[in-house]
Amino acid sequence: MPTVIDADAFRDRIDERRRGEQSFALVDTRPRESYESWRIADSVHYFYKPFHEFDVADFEAETGLGPDDAIVTACAKGKASLDFAEGLEAAGYDDVTVLADGMRGWSGVYDRTAAPLPNAGDEPLDVVQIQRRAKGCLGYLVVGGQNSEEKADSDGSDRVAIAVDVSRHGDEWRAAAAERDASIAAVLDTHVHADHLSGGRDLADELSVPYYLPAAATERDVAYDFEPLARNETLDVGGVEVKALATPGHTGDGASYLVGRSALLTGDTLFTDSVGRTELQFAAGEDEADDGAPDKEGDETAGAATGAERLYDSLHGTLLAEPDGVVVCPGHFAVANDGTTGDVVPGEPVAATVGSVRRRLDVLGLDREAFVERITATLPEKPPNYEAVIAANRGVEEPQDETAAIELELGPNRCAADSGAESAADDD
Repeated sequence: MPTVIDADAFRDRIDERRRGEQSFALVDTRPRESYESWRIADSVHYFYKPFHEFDVADFEAETGLGPDDAIVTACAKGKASLDFAEGLEAAGYDDVTVLADGMRGWSGVYDRTAAPLPNAGDEPLDVVQIQRRAKGCLGYLVVGGQNSEEKADSDGSDRVAIAVDVSRHGDEWRAAAAERDASIAAVLDTHVHADHLSGGRDLADELSVPYYLPAAATERDVAYDFEPLARNETLDVGGVEVKALATPGHTGDGASYLVGRSALLTGDTLFTDSVGRTELQFAAGEDEADDGAPDKEGDETAGAATGAERLYDSLHGTLLAEPDGVVVCPGHFAVANDGTTGDVVPGEPVAATVGSVRRRLDVLGLDREAFVERITATLPEKPPNYEAVIAANRGVEEPQDETAAIELELGPNRCAADSGAESAADDD
């Protein structure tokens, strides 16, 4: 019987392989179209249907693998790959492992790491970056010093935290807080997301704490109650001020959160290697159709231009006006369809200073007209199921069950603009 490992254990094996500590081949048995649209990096494709006769000669000819190779099998849900692994074992392969729950399981893998804060000084501050590895989504736990007003919280914690851009898997944020002996006092989103289902409301309800959205979210017909964070409004997080900066462009409600003197949580406004795409909301006609679909042909380009103008102002008038040493903590890193992540090493911090981003990204050196032209020249592929994801995050409709939620989110995020944002100088 093949060994079956969960997605977290498989993540650890991938990291060991990257460090040269072990070697194995990952065989993805899904249909070619599914494999091409989203897969784990460095995988090999071999299509297999459950309970079909396994042709070992065909497998070895197509993949170049043999009985001496260690193999991990993966599929969509973990069923076809288990049957396939049994066929491999019957053919004489004695080192075969199955990824439990397949790509569904892989979609829920996380890493937690501390964001670098060289300017924190004496601020009683930690910023934990919570990385959703397969999708490239980044959320944060901001932890301040002692909760002086209510030191004896109900859970016994003596530090206070806020959770930002929480995914469906809110336990990751709760675990990060527990590791730092902190209680989560509030939950925030930077905007109404288009690439993943927010777990912010659910986590806030579970903890009986406020859930905040930027005040401009009231203009997006959000169908549930939330606490609006106005432009320049601040929250006290254990002696550290967190300030809401209005940064529309990716969406009309977009905000970034300035954490003390140290960090900017920029959501989908500014990444370390690009800027946010600008047409998903502005071309969606949300006021007229709950499904978020574009109203008519040509709306996407016009919507992208509208958003790009606002994004330019948010970047140059707000984010890039911060001191060079402030650390940019973005809402995503790029995951390509082939599972590669460019210069990002999962599990290591995804961050850069304001100064280094300004110098490295040539799109930030363009004037307003050229910037808008660059952003709208080529609109990238949409995030999977983005209309339904937006509708769910607005509270207009909800996935029927956990299976539907998993299916809705499968695939990488695609929230960055195809801006040609090449590095002008790598001086980090």
